[in-house]
Amino acid sequence: MTDSRSWFILATLAITWSVWSQSTAAWAAPPHTVRECIWAWSHEAGVYNGNYGLPGNSRITPVEGAHFLGVPNIIFIRYHDRPEPPFQQYAIPFKSLERVVWSITGASGLTSPEERQHVLSLAQDMPNLTGVFMDDFFHFEVGRPLPDGQPLAAITVAQLHEFRKQMGVASRRLDLGVTLYTHQLDERILPHLELCDSVSLWTWRAPELANLETNFAKYEKLVPSGKKRLLGLYMWDFGNRRPLPLESMKMQCTQALRWLHEGRIDGMIFLATNICDLNLETVEWSRRWIAEHGDEPLQVRQDAGQ
Repeated sequence: MTDSRSWFILATLAITWSVWSQSTAAWAAPPHTVRECIWAWSHEAGVYNGNYGLPGNSRITPVEGAHFLGVPNIIFIRYHDRPEPPFQQYAIPFKSLERVVWSITGASGLTSPEERQHVLSLAQDMPNLTGVFMDDFFHFEVGRPLPDGQPLAAITVAQLHEFRKQMGVASRRLDLGVTLYTHQLDERILPHLELCDSVSLWTWRAPELANLETNFAKYEKLVPSGKKRLLGLYMWDFGNRRPLPLESMKMQCTQALRWLHEGRIDGMIFLATNICDLNLETVEWSRRWIAEHGDEPLQVRQDAGQ
């Protein structure tokens, strides 16, 4: 009886390890389609309500928003301390997604050592949590001096060094991502960028999308080699608190798709799930665009052996 029970336990462990290993390998595998390179940016449901000139209140959750868009991957950012840690129960629906990245620096650059430890604890329980993210990380704008006492970034280079030592979790290494706005393309941030694995570029105000190609060239020159590059795509003009023109949405998606196929970016991020239930023209168009292009093979990347 003891031998049978031992055999059953060992067999169960072997099957569990095999399934986990295959899943982990799948998450670590290079992407083969456009959809695998698309991420949905998300916050807790309703946190934008009453802000940014939006036409109504949203009730859609992060995971609902990702599924609505047809996107398998999500970047979840804490917003004004919502949700409160620990995150384990809140994160259960996220297990339905392929890849999850969770913020260690939330909206407005809010962070703490305790929050970072909660996220590492969550990663222990979620094999599909593949990375952590630093939003609103840099606290400056090119051409404007920093206020007295204002640090350059939410976390110092030394603190980031120490955190990276803890990013080996449950037999995998987490990816460290960061937000970089076009108005922050400055060499002062290089020591921080050197410690990041992926850098996403964002254009805060819609009229500045006219300079997207120029700013992207600056971004390519600034970001150290070997880093993953992602392009952030706003579906609302948050900087000016008004709708994003549909032609601007189409333009940035066209550019992102071209750069993805050329291997100049590794992914694109649609922001945000919190506006997916507001009947916005740009959201509906983006949803159709993802459905149309999502299954396109990444021929350049495959031929390059990436």
